Amino acid sequence: MEITTEMIKELRAATSAPMLDCRKALQESNGDFQKAVDWLREKGMANAAKRADRDASQGTVELYSHGGGRVGVMVEVNCETDFVARSEKFRELAHELALQIAASAPQYISENEVPVDVLEHEAEIARVRAKEEGKPENVAEKIIQGRIEKFKDEVVLLRQAYIRDESLSIEKLILQTVAALGENVIVRRFQRWELGESLDK
Repeated sequence: MEITTEMIKELRAATSAPMLDCRKALQESNGDFQKAVDWLREKGMANAAKRADRDASQGTVELYSHGGGRVGVMVEVNCETDFVARSEKFRELAHELALQIAASAPQYISENEVPVDVLEHEAEIARVRAKEEGKPENVAEKIIQGRIEKFKDEVVLLRQAYIRDESLSIEKLILQTVAALGENVIVRRFQRWELGESLDK
């Protein structure tokens, strides 16, 4: 199929990818627009993963207050340069992450931050439940693993489903931004406060 300039322009407008990449994506997908978008996204994700070890010491601290001051969030998001830190796309991501934290109350940024004793505690709860439900031993272990994975999906920010698009995890949302900006982006730390919550939780 012939790849026209119009097709390339249309794909570039939709993805902000370089012209040569848009041409290559359309060639690889035989002119199928949606497949070309997917091809570019996958390429972007692969490139984004390569950037993960680059130093990110610039960025922003995003503040967000929700529900008339009932929930407050502060999140530090870092990138590599001050130029990108001031860009609209980067600021937009920082804001979306603050909204996510306000809405979904994660406790950790990544799964390697979850303490072993917390996972053991969750496994024990799942084990007792499986026993009470009369599940056989070989099935129980799979159920316990499944419940631990579900627990991580709920409490780990990067594993959470994005509140605006549940087909996308927060990690993938960040990788898409990395692909678009061409710089490493990391969530350094966050804090979430809810009015009246216990201080010793």
